[in-house]
Amino acid sequence: MKLVLASQSPRRRELLTTAGFTFTVRVCSVEEVRAPGEDPESYARRLAREKAEAAWLAGPQTDDEVVLGADTIVVLGDIALEKDVVLEKPDGAEGARSMLELLSGREHRVTTGVCLRYAGGTGIASESTLVRFAELSAEEIAEYVASGEPMDKAGAYAIQGLASKFVERIEGCFFNVVGLPVPRVYRMLKEILPWPNR
Repeated sequence: MKLVLASQSPRRRELLTTAGFTFTVRVCSVEEVRAPGEDPESYARRLAREKAEAAWLAGPQTDDEVVLGADTIVVLGDIALEKDVVLEKPDGAEGARSMLELLSGREHRVTTGVCLRYAGGTGIASESTLVRFAELSAEEIAEYVASGEPMDKAGAYAIQGLASKFVERIEGCFFNVVGLPVPRVYRMLKEILPWPNR
C-alpha cells in the first residue's frame, strides 16, 4: 500500500511519521470557502474529500495507492447568535488576537474531517474533541501572537506548542487537536486494507 498525504501541514506529517506510517506528500490547491448554511462538520468533511479527490486525480490512480485528505477547524458556539462560529486560520496578527479573545475562558470544539480516496472508492469520517481554555490576559494574548505560532493554525493556536499552557482540559483525541486523528485514520485504513492481524 502506498499512502499519499494530501496536505502540506508539517504537523500531520509529523503525526503520521511518529505513528510509523510511510508516505509521500501530494498537495493540490483546493478553495477553502464554507458554503452558505453549511454546518461545520459537513464543511470539514467536504474539504477533506475535495483535497483527497484532487490529489487522487493528480496521481497515477493505481490499485495500491491510498490518498489521505484532512481538514481541521475550530468551532465556537455563540449563544447570543444561536449559531456556531468557525475559526479557521487567522489572516494576520489582529485576526489571531480576536480569535484568542473569543477562546479565552471558554470551551470549543476541534473537528477534523478525514477522507481516504482509493481505487475501491472513498471513505469519509470526522473526529471532534472538546477543548477548554483558561482565561487569558491581554498581555498573554499579545505575547503569544508575537511568537508567530498562531499564524498558520486553525483557531490561532497549537495545543502541542506554546499554547499548551492555556489548555485547562480536553475531552477526546489529543492528536485530532494537533491536526489529524491518527487512531481514526488507522481504523479506516484497516477497513480497506488486507492487514494480517485483522
